[in-house]
Amino acid sequence: MGNSNTQLQAVSDELVIGNFTQKHLDIIKSTIAKGTSNEQLQLFIQTCVRTGLDPFLNQIYCIVYNTRDHGPTMSIQIAVEGIVALAKKHPQYKGFIASEVKQEDEFEIDMVTGEPKHRITSMNRGQTVGAYCVAYREGAPNIAVIITRDQVEHLLKGRNSQMWKDYFDDMIVKHAIKRAFKRQYGIEVSEDEFGAAAPSSEERSYERRDITEEVDKATVNQTTVPADESQDEASRLKALKDQVKRNYVKLGLTDPEAMGAHMQQFCKVKGEKPTAAELTAYLKIMEMQIQEKQAAESADDELPI
Repeated sequence: MGNSNTQLQAVSDELVIGNFTQKHLDIIKSTIAKGTSNEQLQLFIQTCVRTGLDPFLNQIYCIVYNTRDHGPTMSIQIAVEGIVALAKKHPQYKGFIASEVKQEDEFEIDMVTGEPKHRITSMNRGQTVGAYCVAYREGAPNIAVIITRDQVEHLLKGRNSQMWKDYFDDMIVKHAIKRAFKRQYGIEVSEDEFGAAAPSSEERSYERRDITEEVDKATVNQTTVPADESQDEASRLKALKDQVKRNYVKLGLTDPEAMGAHMQQFCKVKGEKPTAAELTAYLKIMEMQIQEKQAAESADDELPI
């Protein structure tokens, strides 16, 4: 029995493709790439291996959604962490600077030299009006990118609308970084990130595990948010969103884009914003994924008999 378990452990730890073992592939299939077909999973893994990007570090991820003409479709996207990781491999990599700019800031930039002057003169900085990134490269001109608020307003209504509303400063800065690195190093990024038109209501019907109808709309599971009949809808929604954020941490999702991708894949939203029932269903899925993740981590910690 002991030899059998040891053999199984050895097979599980054996590299299957790149640096991925079968155990890694199983975890990716059930979490990061949930909903992919075997062929789509293979394409995603091959892309990870070819680019050297690590899905466990939120550098690369995929979204599966339904399209009217082609059925379930997978979109592979590179997060900012992945963009920076790829650029750092370049022998002429020299770093970058990036920041949001607010109404009360003093800001100017020479687009020819790519040298910004950004002064924060007050802690009461006002609303964010834009962001910038300057990507440096040894032996090449600096590349400066400016993103103004009006250029990304349409993204507040797109696929990642909730993430843009909740983490606007982070998202607009990441947007500037992606543009700058794409121009400086020729790193290609999914065009979904650069203002693609919002999908139709039919295309927004993502391949998610739909358990909304299984949840009593008047009740919130006690393992997530305590039910309280006296709560108004706004307070209830806030409590649900707070729990979603805590669950992101438990799932190891710290990047707003990765959070947005996860919500798109597993939260069935029929309207423009998620309802309490939809968030409750989403929390149910997250709880199951957290349990799977904890079980996988426990398995990794177990010593072979």
